[in-house]
Amino acid sequence: MVLTFTKMHGLGNDFVVLDGVTQDIHLSTEQIRFIADRRFGVGCDQILLVEPPSLPDIDFRYRIFNADGSEVEQCGNGARCFALYVSQKKLTHKKDIRVETMNATIELHIEEDGQVRVNMGQPELRPEKIPFKTRQQQLSYPLSLEVDSETQTVSIGAVSMGNPHGVLCVTDIADANVTNMGTGLSQHPDFPNQANIGFMEVVNRNHIKLRVFERGAGETLACGTGACAAVVIGIERGLLQGPVKVELPGGTLSIDYRKSHNRQYHNVLMTGPAAFVFEGSITL
Repeated sequence: MVLTFTKMHGLGNDFVVLDGVTQDIHLSTEQIRFIADRRFGVGCDQILLVEPPSLPDIDFRYRIFNADGSEVEQCGNGARCFALYVSQKKLTHKKDIRVETMNATIELHIEEDGQVRVNMGQPELRPEKIPFKTRQQQLSYPLSLEVDSETQTVSIGAVSMGNPHGVLCVTDIADANVTNMGTGLSQHPDFPNQANIGFMEVVNRNHIKLRVFERGAGETLACGTGACAAVVIGIERGLLQGPVKVELPGGTLSIDYRKSHNRQYHNVLMTGPAAFVFEGSITL
């Protein structure tokens, strides 16, 4: 089987995008891992699959597969690439695009300057919906984990942006033990579906620095849903005020969110760039 593909990235978070509208695509876990392999395949953090919608009043279905072959619920950087891809490939002429994901509907808008604004919907902080194991909903939860043969207890925020996230405040992200702590927290038993883990340094009320360890991928140069999750936790705790500049290793996103009132949560808006890298074909 020969597949045509497009390589794209959002702030260095890179993707192989496949057109499942004009191609009949059914990939095995092994094939996904092969495509994502940076030595033997194309190489990417995630594979994005564009499919026809299964719901009314929706333009496309959006599926995301991690490099390890697992399918995940959401990817913010991928959503921006998705919007430019379907526009560039003339799969739609709309500037406002409604897309169904595994468990939600998101709205994409292509700006005049080529940036993409994504309405990520409302954050989910109810533990059973994230999912996160705890007796009571809070803005901060203590978690114990073993790092470098020592047991540490850290305080995290837990939220879902269509996928589960843990957010950890640090003094300096340059010194954060992202690999070891990210692995331990991502796979912590209190996150039954695992989680992406964000390490957030608050610069001021409108500016943070962020590194993200993504489940199934490791640390990436950028994570759109991770940026949204960090800003939501920061604003709910009173540390931040939107819009917030989120500085990631791969570049900068703008996240706008208003603090909840009586647990009535507002939508999260993410704006940032996406870019084409190259096109090709691969034999599976």
